[in-house]
Amino acid sequence: MKKSLGKIKFKQQKKGTRDNKSIIPFRLNLLFFLVFMLFVALIIQMAHLQIMQGKRFAAEAANNSTKVETRNVQRGMIFDSTGKVLVGNDSSRAITYTKPLNVTDAQMYQVANELGKFLSVGTNTLSSAQKAEYYLANPKNNARIVKKISGADTMTGGKLTKAEQDYVRRHHLGQNLSAAQQNAAVIFNKMNGALSLSTVYIKTKDVSDKEMALVGAHMAQLPGIQVGTSWSRNYPNGDSIKSIVGTVTTQRQGLPENQVNELLAEGYARNDSVGSSYLESEYENVLKGTKKTIKVETQNNKVKKEVKEYGGQNGSDLQLTINAKFQNDLQGIIQKQVNSLSGASPQCQGGYAVVINPNNGAVIGIAGVHRDPKTGKQSSDALGTINQAFAMGSSVKPAMVMGGLQSGAITPENNTIEDTPIVLQGIARIASWFDQKGQTIDMNLTAQQALQVSSNDYMVKLIMRMGGFKYAPGKKLQMPVSIFSQLRNNFAQFGLGVKTGIDIPGETAGMKGKSDKKHIGQALYMGFGQYDTYTTMQLAQYVSTIANGGYRLQPHIVSAIRKPMKNGKLGEIQYKYSPKVLNVVSATSAQWNVLKEGMWAVAHGSSQYTTGKPLGDIKPAVAAKTGQAQTVTDGHDTYTYDAISYAPYKNPQVAVVVVYPGISANVNNFTAEMDTTKAIYKAYWDDVQSSDGF
Repeated sequence: MKKSLGKIKFKQQKKGTRDNKSIIPFRLNLLFFLVFMLFVALIIQMAHLQIMQGKRFAAEAANNSTKVETRNVQRGMIFDSTGKVLVGNDSSRAITYTKPLNVTDAQMYQVANELGKFLSVGTNTLSSAQKAEYYLANPKNNARIVKKISGADTMTGGKLTKAEQDYVRRHHLGQNLSAAQQNAAVIFNKMNGALSLSTVYIKTKDVSDKEMALVGAHMAQLPGIQVGTSWSRNYPNGDSIKSIVGTVTTQRQGLPENQVNELLAEGYARNDSVGSSYLESEYENVLKGTKKTIKVETQNNKVKKEVKEYGGQNGSDLQLTINAKFQNDLQGIIQKQVNSLSGASPQCQGGYAVVINPNNGAVIGIAGVHRDPKTGKQSSDALGTINQAFAMGSSVKPAMVMGGLQSGAITPENNTIEDTPIVLQGIARIASWFDQKGQTIDMNLTAQQALQVSSNDYMVKLIMRMGGFKYAPGKKLQMPVSIFSQLRNNFAQFGLGVKTGIDIPGETAGMKGKSDKKHIGQALYMGFGQYDTYTTMQLAQYVSTIANGGYRLQPHIVSAIRKPMKNGKLGEIQYKYSPKVLNVVSATSAQWNVLKEGMWAVAHGSSQYTTGKPLGDIKPAVAAKTGQAQTVTDGHDTYTYDAISYAPYKNPQVAVVVVYPGISANVNNFTAEMDTTKAIYKAYWDDVQSSDGF
């Protein structure tokens, strides 16, 4: 019985093994079949995508792109030497439009009309051409005009557009717009002028609370319209600085016409504000900052995603060498003096002044008033100091003396020349100012004394020595024409007759007279400033070169570029100006002493012919030279009066130049240039630097 049970058990185990073996192949076959079917499905899908949908996906892939949208940032501020704001920014609410991709005129027309319900813009600048563009943006008008144009079906987009515009203009269509339509037309033209994904301003001034609220509430129906901020320049410490700083274009003006293509290539939008003159233009790349950039991912010309890529950086700030309080005082001094001169001298052309540090070229103050002799109208003209040139008269004589010393015509030890009127064949009598009325006052003068009494005869005889001509009364002048270049090279080493290099665009080098054999007699007049013309800034560089012992320094008005700060204060220095030596006047200390002693005597000499005695009262004491050049203004005999000076005499800290052109010849005992110089020094020591210790 036990055996039979064991057999039965054994047989049952064998049967189970056979069942398991039969199940395993079935599962494997099923798995292989499923895998096979999946591969078949994948191959079919791939074939469908490649063959049936390949072109569509390729087109979509081609239309996927990433573009960059830019938005403006705040322009850099401009500070004076003490940290006061000279040029700041007024922020104001603004309504902006960022032009979507592939937007049509009809869509912008709809947005402009809708926005016009909530926003009022000025329409006084709306042109007939802009009215025509708005008229054609209306789809109904456009369709009607197309039907009237012969051959419209065969015209390309640009040609058809031009034909439509020509038709509208010929028939004066769209010119009688209602007030609401004109308002919308202005908005449309601003929108239409934008490039894709660029932002333009629709309204920047006087955006009311109501307008802000209404636009904000309806932005969902106004694609591309946003509420933003705009900035405009302000001048919290007076407008006298404006003519130096220059101007920034408004959004309405947009980019200057002569720079449009260049600025567009640099990433500007057409209605961006940009520095258009002087410092604002010269330092545009510093002041403009870096625009905010937003990466825009598109597909099929639709924006799918916007990601702020760079938050933007406000423009860097400029710090000037100018002292704001002193600048205002300086402008006021010149203005007051021009006002007082106008009555007695109707030909007065205004007045100019430059105050400069002779040791580093920093311009501390720059002022000017232009006066139209015909109308009497006056205007601030600080830039006249660099772009208006005049014959300056005797103020050039220190440079003339140095030319004689360098050439060997005179020496520090042997420089006495007799002052007697010059009489030459074919040349008008030349005499010093104290010999002008017919009397002859002959005297032997050293170079220092010649500067003190401002002797013309001394300078003329010095030039004749340099030109190799031995003077005798009645003799014909014989000198090589190279004397012109010799004299001009001498003056140029001081900065006279050449551009000073100041960091304000628009500087002139002045005018040079003819230099041929026919005009050889005019070379004699160069020695006392009656031939070539110079600017006030050139005189400032010139007297600074004397004051510092021979270093011609480049004048500059920007002292540093600073990092912008949110609190409106001075940030850390990003760049600091270092004095730049343009050339060195090679002379010995003995030669320099001749010039400086002569200029000291101009203000402090005891001779009855000392020309600058009123300047002797200035404390700390100055060295100076005055000038008087004969001119003609509007057919009237006039003079240019000027004065150059520096102080303190033994340790120069400041140089002052004053110029008054067009003063009537009948004005007697003119001392305005010296009176102004005295007032300027007082203001300087009060406003800028203490005179203690000098």
